[in-house]
Amino acid sequence: MNLYIETFGCTFNQADSQIIVGLLEDEGMNMVDKPEDAEVLIINTCYVKKPTEQRVINRINTFKKDFPHKNLIITGCMVEIDPDKLNKIAPHAGWIGPHKIKNIPPAVKSSINGDPIRLTGPEKINKVSLPKSRFNPLIEIIQICEGCNEACSYCCTRIARGSLFSYPVELIKQEVEKAVKEGCVEIQLTAQDTAAYGKDTGDSLPKLINSITSIDGDFRVRVGMMHPRSIIRNVEELIKSFKSEKIYKFLHIPLQSGNDDVLDDMKRGHNIMEFKEVITRFRAEIPDISLATDIIVGYPTEDELAFEDTLNIIREVKPDFLHISKYHHRPGASSTTLNEISHQDMKKRSKMLNEVKSNISYNKNQDKMDKILKVLITGKGIKGGFLGRTDTYKTVIVEKAPLGSIVDVEITEAKGTYLKGEIVSY
Repeated sequence: MNLYIETFGCTFNQADSQIIVGLLEDEGMNMVDKPEDAEVLIINTCYVKKPTEQRVINRINTFKKDFPHKNLIITGCMVEIDPDKLNKIAPHAGWIGPHKIKNIPPAVKSSINGDPIRLTGPEKINKVSLPKSRFNPLIEIIQICEGCNEACSYCCTRIARGSLFSYPVELIKQEVEKAVKEGCVEIQLTAQDTAAYGKDTGDSLPKLINSITSIDGDFRVRVGMMHPRSIIRNVEELIKSFKSEKIYKFLHIPLQSGNDDVLDDMKRGHNIMEFKEVITRFRAEIPDISLATDIIVGYPTEDELAFEDTLNIIREVKPDFLHISKYHHRPGASSTTLNEISHQDMKKRSKMLNEVKSNISYNKNQDKMDKILKVLITGKGIKGGFLGRTDTYKTVIVEKAPLGSIVDVEITEAKGTYLKGEIVSY
């Protein structure tokens, strides 16, 4: 039986898709690269943002139009967050919620037999121990926990992912050991909030990191997004763990707004001072660390002065990576009771913030010109060449390099979002 899968959304959802494929391949099913070659089509959905929702809906409609007689299964967050809309656009599809992922093989078989099933609802499952098929043989994505105990007013993801459920340190370590033995050179730790890891079990992210970096082998670890409030509880231990040469010097800590009143309205549970304190402490101990942050533009209570505060904090902290989202109401989020601001104002603010972002990232990348940096080669570039990451997780493109190798690269060109260079030694 041939199957085809498309995935939308974050690294965590990518990992879910790899588990789906692993479970199906264990049952002797075959994954294909084109939907026209498959008997069953699977769409693993994301619902965190309105534009992504629209892309998901468009894809479902395209599949229905182009392949009306093929079996369709919908998985991922949309299944839990917006079942009414999903039922309208895909009334004959099978559904598998994020916590029912182990049931994908019987769901596929039922779909083929003309009896699509729908399995949804909460369940605590240890995903780290499930079969998995890597999409890149050099990169292992490991989910360390699922869910979140925060209550951000704009977020619908918690509806789909539930409350925090951390997986055992020893099982995660075993997964990393297995990946390294199989040739992986990059380990990506992912969660809705990696710094929350262990809050429910008595473990902690620093403990987990230290366990992973004790593993023999030449590999790098990328630690995923961390909520500022979660970092603060053990920031010193976290900084110590980040000093390992196996950890990318890369800190992803979402701000969302540069105004304390808006942060309160968002129910973020942190303020600007705490956000800046975390960054200051990391930079004091690891000066070269790169910073990624997220901003939601146009939250309903964000006025012009609050937005100016956001511009100012971004100019001050100068993040290497900035992810900008325009606010949209999301199903089930408490902020949907508020009135959205003018979309024209939202567009204007987004453009202003993007200009600040571009200026900062370009200037930061210019600082790398003519320097020799160590780069881990993890894949081929979409437009040619080979793609790698510096120790601070900056993207570097080189003309040719052995996959999985660590090379010394002289930076010859600096773009706004990546660097280009020439290898000087292996």
